[in-house]
Amino acid sequence: MIEGLVFDKDGTLFDFRRSWGNWVIRLLEGIADGPEHRNQLARSIGFDIDRIDFAPDSPVIAATAPEIAARMNGHLPRMSHEELTDRMNRLAGQADMAEAVPLRPLFQALRDRGLKIGLATNDTEAPARTHLTNHGVIDLFDFVAGYDSGHGGKPAPGQLLAFARQVGLPPARIAMVGDSRHDMEAGRAAGMVCVAVLTGIADHAELAPHADVVLPDIGHLPAWLAESVPA
Repeated sequence: MIEGLVFDKDGTLFDFRRSWGNWVIRLLEGIADGPEHRNQLARSIGFDIDRIDFAPDSPVIAATAPEIAARMNGHLPRMSHEELTDRMNRLAGQADMAEAVPLRPLFQALRDRGLKIGLATNDTEAPARTHLTNHGVIDLFDFVAGYDSGHGGKPAPGQLLAFARQVGLPPARIAMVGDSRHDMEAGRAAGMVCVAVLTGIADHAELAPHADVVLPDIGHLPAWLAESVPA
């Protein structure tokens, strides 16, 4: 019986390309010395400026801000790793996030089923809370963790296990819902059911071997729950 859901944020609650493509452009325009330098920085993080799209192995998809910054720092001799990470985190809170589906009615429906709800993201906690607040759903979450919240980052299971402890549920009664292999690997390591969605960069073929089920988006969760566990 599923009694809790812990969600990834980017690519799961929010459509990844629409949310983060423009954020990357804004970041690069603020740190690059010119068009060629901007393109060099974009290539270092697997971002196609012309198409405003991400390569499947782009660190922006699932890595933490320090890990993404490390990819670019070799091309930024006048900016320290800490300065770049801080800039990225500040801009993340200002990103214009595009909901994958209307979030408020979905999460209210999940709460009405008695489910505990958490967020586990490789973003920092502060912008994650800002995004949930801006979209009117922060009050529906029992738990919010970023990579800097003291539980580590995915694919390690620390955030997920912290959620399980906080809400008092065994991991086997929780589903991890995410859009990347990092999410599925974290869920598997935590002993949770793994639910993949296709609103990130990874496709069905990449996610299916690592997930218990692959859904088009989180809007299909209520139907899946109804089929899996009668209300």
